[in-house]
Amino acid sequence: MILEIVSPEAKLFSGEISSISVPGVDGRFQMLNNHAPIVSLLQKGTINITTAGNFELNEETAGLFNKVNDQNYTLEIASGTLELKDNKVIVLAD
Repeated sequence: MILEIVSPEAKLFSGEISSISVPGVDGRFQMLNNHAPIVSLLQKGTINITTAGNFELNEETAGLFNKVNDQNYTLEIASGTLELKDNKVIVLAD
């Protein structure tokens, strides 16, 4: 599945992942490949990302992500919006 994370300042990440877990306003939820389409508001919390191989961060935004291990990364957000459709996740994060 493809993930794009965008903030008002910059594109934070774009690449292939195997799963993502987000802090939805009605509770935390996870999405895997071939998940049903969804649009959700996000609240303050942590986005957990499991990579599908190489996870390349650009130099400008790499400091925002925390590396848990070789395949797992986290990102703290204040709020946001998420859309998943056709195995592409777009997160608009503050």
